[in-house]
Amino acid sequence: MHGLHLTGDLSGCRCEPALLTDVAVLEAACVDAVKAAGLVQVNRLFHVFAAGTDASAAGAEAVAADLNVLPAAPDGLAPSSGITGVVLLAESHLAVHTWPELASVTLDVYVCNYGGDNSAKAQRLFDGLIALFSPAQVQRNKLTRG
Repeated sequence: MHGLHLTGDLSGCRCEPALLTDVAVLEAACVDAVKAAGLVQVNRLFHVFAAGTDASAAGAEAVAADLNVLPAAPDGLAPSSGITGVVLLAESHLAVHTWPELASVTLDVYVCNYGGDNSAKAQRLFDGLIALFSPAQVQRNKLTRG
């Protein structure tokens, strides 16, 4: 089960805003990045979170459950209208989470190296996505697994 696990916390993203808020745009970009890296998509699932409502704090969680939206953030920021997406790879996965109100993205790329070393492909996918989001700052983490 040897593999490479790369994570990134991207802030100050200067990409086209639709990349952070439009599920079809983000999904297409991720699928294209997977192909460009030479990895094999098995399936994918992307979910967009609806923008918040004017519900009171007491009823926000109930409204969130009913409308599939997030309650207001505790720091006073508007609720997220971001996206969570996963591309299931034959080699493992890509996960992406956007926070448009913070111009931030988190990335998670994991590839198994069971049948061959996919580390270069994982790095190519990771670097390609970072370039796509054009962040002002990136916190990178690299874990060799197995």
